[in-house]
Amino acid sequence: MTYILKPQLHHPKLAANALGFTRRDYEGRVSTLCAGCGHDSISSAIIQAAFELDLPPHRIAKLSGIGCSSKTPDYFMGASHGFNTVHGRMPSVLTGANLANKDLIYLGVSGDGDSASIGLGQFAHAVRRGVNMLYVVENNGVYGLTKGQFSATSDKGSKSKKGVVNHDAGIDLVGLALQLGATFVGRSFSGDKDQLVPLIKAGLAHKGAAFIDCISPCVQFNNHQGSTKSFDYVREHNEAVNRLDMIPARAPIAVEYAPGTTVKVTQHDGSVLSLHKLAELYNPNNRAQALGYLQARQARGQVVTGLLYIDPDATDLHDALQTVDTPLNELQTRDLVPGAKALEVINAGLR
Repeated sequence: MTYILKPQLHHPKLAANALGFTRRDYEGRVSTLCAGCGHDSISSAIIQAAFELDLPPHRIAKLSGIGCSSKTPDYFMGASHGFNTVHGRMPSVLTGANLANKDLIYLGVSGDGDSASIGLGQFAHAVRRGVNMLYVVENNGVYGLTKGQFSATSDKGSKSKKGVVNHDAGIDLVGLALQLGATFVGRSFSGDKDQLVPLIKAGLAHKGAAFIDCISPCVQFNNHQGSTKSFDYVREHNEAVNRLDMIPARAPIAVEYAPGTTVKVTQHDGSVLSLHKLAELYNPNNRAQALGYLQARQARGQVVTGLLYIDPDATDLHDALQTVDTPLNELQTRDLVPGAKALEVINAGLR
């Protein structure tokens, strides 16, 4: 297999962020996916989000499983840490890495087959444990690598490229993430960069289990009439609950909004997520309302996108386990072996 590297030379007038990096510094190898694949648009959105957040690439740990989606980490942030796991096992490897070194920023990239089929149990436990991560599912509703079979997220009644109708109910990963206790839940569309980029930025800045389901049409096998994951279908049935903007705390906020039109959510890192209301009042802090809203719109055939739920007081797995401030992989022998006297005290407390 031949890999094509991008040119290392940059135009001298390319815009740089606060760290001195240009957007090109967050890119990876040239994509080998089909031309027009929605996954490439998601990679581009991740690059843009990391650039705008001034994230040091060496502090990013990107993990993936198997599938078209799980190839994409090779196409962004080439200078970051990366690990491609076996099929469906990315959440467990990410959990272990997070426990060992909580100083890194964890980005899990998966697909609807990788997370909703063989990896469903892995996905469920990583979310319910509150692992501090952004978990992105590039959802095209089809098995692209094995030539177009329905995946577990394919909607009931949708048609394959060959005209076969899907009779099984699809798994809604957004609803599942809400029920499992994710403290940041969103859905977006690969073709809506204005919504997707700030959503990714907010997910990366969130403390706790952040999940984004991104509908990403497969141009080869699932972008035809009758598909509910095609570009045309999602554009026609998109129901955006809010307009998003991610405003880091270090940037001054000098805007005015009419009363009742904006919800501001302050996160643990001090950043502010500003939500501009559209036609309906929608409270992203109410988990039960989010589930009801999803089900009501799903019954109408609408695809709900935007920030669906966020817990501004979220905690993560390290809080639950009460781990020390120092990353576990940096602890020395003197930290891990307190000595005979300390052991005697511990044993005495257990008698």
